[in-house]
Amino acid sequence: MSRPARPGPWPPAASSQPQPQTQHQPLSWAKRTAFKNAPISTSGQISTPNTTPTPPPPDLESGPTTNAALALPPPPTNAIASASGTQHTSVKRSNGGANGASKDRNPSAGQRQRDSSAPLPRLRDREVVQEDHDELPQRHPHVVTYSLRDSPGLVPIVYYGLQHYLSILGSLILIPLVIVPAMGGSYEDRAAVVSTVLLVSGVTTLLHTLLGTRLPLVQGPSFVYLAPALALINSPEFQALNQNNFKHIMKELQGALIIAAAFQAIIGYTGVMALLLRLISPIVVSSTIAALGLSFFSYGFTQVGACLEIGILQILLVFIFSLYLRKIKLFGYRVFLIYAVPLGLGITWAIAFVLTETGVYSYKGCDANIPASNNVSEYCRKHVTRMKHCRANTSHALRDAPWFRFPYPLQWGTPVFNWKMALVMCLVSIIASVDSVGCYHASSLLVAERPPTAGVVSRGIGMEGITSLLAGLWGTGVGSSTLTENVHTIAVTKMGSRRAVQFGAVLLILISLIGKVGGFIASIPDVMVAALLCFMWAMLAALGLSNLRYSSNGSSRNSIVVGLALFFSLSVPAYFQQYGLNPNSNVSVPSYFLPYVVASHGPFHTPYAGVNYVLNTLLSFNMVIAFVIAFVLDNTVPGSRQERGAYVWSKSEAARREPAVVKDYQLPFNISSDKRLIALVHCNDNNNNNNNYYEAFCSKQVGVGSDISGGIIFFNS
Repeated sequence: MSRPARPGPWPPAASSQPQPQTQHQPLSWAKRTAFKNAPISTSGQISTPNTTPTPPPPDLESGPTTNAALALPPPPTNAIASASGTQHTSVKRSNGGANGASKDRNPSAGQRQRDSSAPLPRLRDREVVQEDHDELPQRHPHVVTYSLRDSPGLVPIVYYGLQHYLSILGSLILIPLVIVPAMGGSYEDRAAVVSTVLLVSGVTTLLHTLLGTRLPLVQGPSFVYLAPALALINSPEFQALNQNNFKHIMKELQGALIIAAAFQAIIGYTGVMALLLRLISPIVVSSTIAALGLSFFSYGFTQVGACLEIGILQILLVFIFSLYLRKIKLFGYRVFLIYAVPLGLGITWAIAFVLTETGVYSYKGCDANIPASNNVSEYCRKHVTRMKHCRANTSHALRDAPWFRFPYPLQWGTPVFNWKMALVMCLVSIIASVDSVGCYHASSLLVAERPPTAGVVSRGIGMEGITSLLAGLWGTGVGSSTLTENVHTIAVTKMGSRRAVQFGAVLLILISLIGKVGGFIASIPDVMVAALLCFMWAMLAALGLSNLRYSSNGSSRNSIVVGLALFFSLSVPAYFQQYGLNPNSNVSVPSYFLPYVVASHGPFHTPYAGVNYVLNTLLSFNMVIAFVIAFVLDNTVPGSRQERGAYVWSKSEAARREPAVVKDYQLPFNISSDKRLIALVHCNDNNNNNNNYYEAFCSKQVGVGSDISGGIIFFNS
């Protein structure tokens, strides 16, 4: 009685007969980063990759999948035969026969049935993948409803343009509501800065979608610049100012931002950023952005506690809309998930307005404008805080704000340039560039045919320097960069149309000219601003950590690097902020701003006051410590590119062969074919062992965004 034949090796050896080529070969980049068949949900999460072609990805927000859908089907024979015969795998197996030769055996019917029903082992981690510079990473075809170059029509463009900006409303308006009161600005100053921010955001978004990366990314006031702005506002030299505090400090901020913007434009347009791309990985980006979101914990609930009933109501509504009601659809859209922030803000604001108008927060004989320390009555000292933080004086805003106001450059006066503040801002602009690099990569995988080339990334960073220069000239208080919330908004709304974002930017410019809008937004109670910021900063930390999905999830190396970066990003700044600070001293700033007065009492005491200011201030920033530690460890601790999850950008030679990629990133208005465009670039030669050399590229290559790692672009008159 003969034994049944043993099953052959896995994967089976390729047959001698040529196999038909599959229509879509799996790319080496996709194998390495698990993006070829990774379905992406509306929440932006990417599920475990599959080794076989899959149907359109399931919507993870619509509910759990069935068990049958979770089973891993056996791979098709053609794909296995094709993959085993290529040069991308170096793993060879034998069945261990007597003569040591590999033989094909036919298993029995029962064995085939058992093998087909059992899950198959995953071989991707065992393969040694050879990088192919000519192949480009692809996006999943079903991620968004409208991709980068789609034009959905006039009515959908209007709807989706408004939807995109409403979903990130908090990121656009909250920063002015924090820094203007800290500078001693009045209600009118706050309304003016809000209108200026809306105008600059619309203009810079148009510039970035036309002359930057051309991705549908909204530009606006960045949280990266908030900490250095607060540190500058609370500098010792400004504590003795008695009048015109707001304009004086704003002019100092403008000067620092203008110099930092010029520095960022230089590192972008000269291609220094393209060189740094080789050293920036998802480990660095995730640690830096997560530390940025966690760094403002001292401001969040401290302000919410000034009026608990309004603040907690605001937080609970946003949590309920964004988490518990996120799967509910109205008119085919997840309204609660998309508009969680504006819906929570509107409902809480309406309740606060009703309570204010009905006299709940009105106390007889008490004035909210009189400080509590100056009140003689014990009754008024007890309730003046609630009057100040809980009241919604919307009627006052609509009555006093002008109907038309045009924000203009240098509206606060001539900027004041201070080298020590400018140096701090220049170094912080590098952090903003790192944040933008992560946004470019994540958003391009959602909306574009391929990720941009290194040249396009450099062009985008250079344009962000120009947009921050505009923010400094107009006086928004902080620099402008790509808002991190763009990636979440695109993933949730499934709208990646560039034209929709551009139309929304035009509407934002028109709205900024209506003074009543700025006055209305400026009347948001401080406690509601703090409650929204609690959610926004938590979202920012979560979006930062989501970049870890591009790296190896089970790597102890990555876990240790991220853990060390996050821990020391909280511990080291705490040491600087508490050093030399007397707990019993009378400090003139509120307690939630104490982390930003470190320049006056930090541990560095050299004979040079400017050096002390720069070192004490920079090392008290959580994001700076996280970036330095993650950057050094990730680039010195041994680890493969697959383990690190290094960002893979499209190569210029392969990008030029695909018309769709050219159309995604080429400059408009025939700029790329203008013979007057002259470029001298320091480029990366992919065919000569990555040797750098100087070459004058034709304007078409520059317009496509060749793999530029340096260059100055100008127009010859």
